[in-house]
Order: sequence, then C-alpha cells, then structure tokens
Amino acid sequence: MSLLPAVPASRTLGSSGLAVSSIAWGMWRLAEGGRTTAEAARLVHAALDAGITLLDTADIYGFNGTDGFGAAEALLGEVLTAEPGLRSRMVLATKGGIMPPLPYDQSNEYLNAAIDASLKRLKTDTIDLWQVHRPDILAHPQDVARTLDAAVAAGKIRALGVSNFTTAQIAALNHFLGNKLVATQPEISPLRIDCFENGELDQAMQLGLTPLAWSPLSGGRLANPAGERRLAVAAALDAVAAKAEVSRSVAAYSWLMAHPAGIVPIIGSQQPERIAEAAQALTVRWTRTDWYAVLVAARGVPLP
Repeated sequence: MSLLPAVPASRTLGSSGLAVSSIAWGMWRLAEGGRTTAEAARLVHAALDAGITLLDTADIYGFNGTDGFGAAEALLGEVLTAEPGLRSRMVLATKGGIMPPLPYDQSNEYLNAAIDASLKRLKTDTIDLWQVHRPDILAHPQDVARTLDAAVAAGKIRALGVSNFTTAQIAALNHFLGNKLVATQPEISPLRIDCFENGELDQAMQLGLTPLAWSPLSGGRLANPAGERRLAVAAALDAVAAKAEVSRSVAAYSWLMAHPAGIVPIIGSQQPERIAEAAQALTVRWTRTDWYAVLVAARGVPLP
C-alpha cells in the first residue's frame, strides 16, 4: 500500500520567503510558575536543538485574568538579551489585538501600540510573523490592512498572519492588504477536524497560506481520552504509533502534517524532552487507509 508523501524538515512560510520548520513551538505557558530566564532558555534551546525554528508567542500569553499581560514575550526577550545569537536561529512569531478583559481591538491606535510594545518586550527590531490574534468585528478590514501594511513598510514586521479568523474574514482582510497574508492559525487536532471539511484548509491552499495548528493534541484530551469517540481516535492513532514506534502524541502531530496544506502543528509542551520528542513526527509515514481511519473515528460516522 502506497504511503503519503514524506514531510519535509522545513517549509516556506506562505509567500514570505521565510523558511520554517515543519513543527513549531508555542509559548502559551512559558511564563507560568515563575519560570526563570535560565529555565526559559533551556526550553528555547530544546526547540532549536530539535530543529524547531518557528517559535510562536502572543502578547496576552501570561495574562491570568488580572495581571501578567506580556509576560511570555518579556521572558523570551530576557532570553534573547542574555543570548543574542539565538535570535538569528529562529523565526519569531507573535500575536496581538486582544485587550483584557477581552474586547478585541484592531483600531489603528491600538494595533500600532501593541506592535511597538511587543517589539520592546521581545527586545528585537523586527517580528518575523505578526498575527492578528482574534478578529475585531468592529474594525473595517481596510483600516486594519492599512495599519499592518504600514508596520511592514516601517520594518517592524516581515510577514503577516491571522489566528481564529473565518474564511470570509481572511478573504476580506487579504483583499485589502498590499502585503498578503502568509499564515493562518486555527485550532486543529484529531479531535477538532472542522477545518478539513469547512473550507479553511482549502482556502489556505488556494491563497498559499501556511496553516499553523494550535492545540494539536486537543488540550491534552488525546493523552487521557474519555468517551467512545475519543477512545476510537486514540486507538486509530495508536495503531500507527505502534508501527512507527512513537508515542500517540507524535502520531497525532504527524497525522496533521500529512495533509497537503502543509499544516505546522504548534507544540505546547514546556518540557524539554517532550519538545525534542516532537521532532520524531517527521519520520512517521501514513497510508491513506490509516489516515482516513483517524478521520472516520473523529467524525464518529462513516464517510459518505
């Protein structure tokens, strides 16, 4: 039985010309638990040493509902200040546009301030990929596009992306942008399969966007599945994991990466050994039969 194409070690991020690893590392929980600069540096090194070059954060990461806004960016900035040579080894991605207590704000004034604040916290002159974190329904996409294009022209940002946008919202913003979007970041996992059938990945392929999948392990629910559907998905993943001699998590990453849209899963672990383990996903090969077995289990009903 023929295998699906092998996953390359690196991909081009949309039309940006930026080469990124086929797996990313996310810093949603980087600042939790009072993590020190040295401890954060250990995690950054674990990612880079595993060949993971796309590092993804956001200005709201670290916010606990009361304080901590910008904490993850600031901690990464401390790491980069202590070891300036690390910056050239990574493609640095961050997000903005959420203002606690969670109104979404993509006004010109707020976006400019958010981008400048991220640059300051990250201790860098340029952000490689800046993403609108969630869409502001009250912002006209043409106005948002003007602000983002100006930030690119000023050298503050190299490439643009969005997170949690609908296909229509992506199309509207991209229409007005001079610097077209290169990435989209939806939630995708073997337990969150909407994008396979609702047009999100089809649009990404049409527009040349690289899909960055957040929560690829469904918030840990794949590790301890409960219920008939989740147990069926875990069993389908385990069948391939056993043959490839990898963990279920690695099989889940590789299942996403096998899709022709070039999905880049964002690893959320803050454990060096789990970050390093994720790189094994590049070695796992899928047949169509095995891949669709996971999809059917996730659907909970047979294919039509």
